[in-house]
Amino acid sequence: MFMAARKLSRHFSYPRLISTTLGAARHSSSSAAAAPAPKIPHFSKKGRLLTGATIGLVIAGGAYVSTVDEATFCGWLFSATKLVNPFFALLDAEVAHRLAVSAAARGWVPREKRTDSSILGLEVWGRKFSNPVGLAAGFDKNAEAVDGLLGMGFGFVEVGSVTPVPQEGNPKPRIFRLRQEGAIINRCGFNSEGIVAVAKRLGAQHGKRKLDETTGTSTSSNDEVKYGGKAGPGILGVNLGKNKTSEDAAADYVQGVHTLSQYADYLVINVSSPNTPGLRMLQGRKQLKDLVKKVQAARDEMQWGEEGPPPLLVKIAPDLSKEDLEDIAAVALALRLDGLIISNTTISRPEPASKNPVAEESGGLSGKPLFELSTNILKEMYLLTRGKIPLIGCGGITSGEDAYKKIRAGATLVQLYTGFAYGGPALIPQIKVELAKCLERDGFKSTVEAVGADYR
Repeated sequence: MFMAARKLSRHFSYPRLISTTLGAARHSSSSAAAAPAPKIPHFSKKGRLLTGATIGLVIAGGAYVSTVDEATFCGWLFSATKLVNPFFALLDAEVAHRLAVSAAARGWVPREKRTDSSILGLEVWGRKFSNPVGLAAGFDKNAEAVDGLLGMGFGFVEVGSVTPVPQEGNPKPRIFRLRQEGAIINRCGFNSEGIVAVAKRLGAQHGKRKLDETTGTSTSSNDEVKYGGKAGPGILGVNLGKNKTSEDAAADYVQGVHTLSQYADYLVINVSSPNTPGLRMLQGRKQLKDLVKKVQAARDEMQWGEEGPPPLLVKIAPDLSKEDLEDIAAVALALRLDGLIISNTTISRPEPASKNPVAEESGGLSGKPLFELSTNILKEMYLLTRGKIPLIGCGGITSGEDAYKKIRAGATLVQLYTGFAYGGPALIPQIKVELAKCLERDGFKSTVEAVGADYR
């Protein structure tokens, strides 16, 4: 345990943290042509002393707690990340995001060593989830930090959206915080390194896991439930997008399936981002039906082992009419779609976000103000599909109670993004503990028992 504290000290030393931040800022500013360099806050002598003292307390506390037990030490590490959150808040939003992904990719984040409560475990699509709390697409767009993110205790992580050909996305600045409202507006526009780069990373990770399974020794008993999938301890989803200039959307999604499905525990067709022109038109009944048929055919024509092909889901927008929802539900049922993600960001500006001057920025809004809107759409889709299709509830979750409300409204699984961006790693165990308490409080013995409980 002392060695773990020393490792934490090396990773979070002040010079390294600052140099990494500045490096991330330089990388971010150079990657977008004609974009102004993000402003990095000037650290006064007082600021340097305060930051150094904070990190010193983290290291000293880690050294102390590491002499206790692993579970206590693990809990302390997650709690300690709250001390770092104010530092990220000082940075440009995209620089902070880039730094967070880099930290997770390098393992500079806490790793969950505690076992999830058995009440949270569930099986969906033949995959065993240790808990229903996942990370939504958009955080790790290029599959750089899968191991670090899953290691933090998410039941599943979704990477992407991944486009066939690399593209820069929209001009910067393109991410805006509405801090008081707990919201974010983004108009990134599928900035992606492309499927080749993502395939290389996922392939390397897949090979490493297979090697570990071959050479490692397992201490688990035969009766112990083994959670996880192709990525290791958790389930990995791959979210597919189309290139901005592509005239054949189906061909883009098919290319993504052919290249990336072998590494995915499930696949997502993203037809709901508001930042790619014409993309949301693919949610129409005929367009969606034609698209899903082609993507399903591409997946099914590939050779699969005993586990079969990865499930195929569609991610929809929250800004849909009742008629739109009825059309999507009809297509999903007719084509036996494996699931729906509800929902993406909204082009509307729900209260209280509309009162913030930043709300005038174009793009999709996520976070707390989206919760009610996305949950209502989730409820409608659960009723329209008669509970026959697994739904993933996404939008505005910041607590275990929020996750529980999504589940009662019809979600089998839930996803975070903006809440995680503001709350950091400490939010993950907090939500899981609160969710377990909600289930126990209302007499449910498992997460599955609570799915759609408000409308069954």
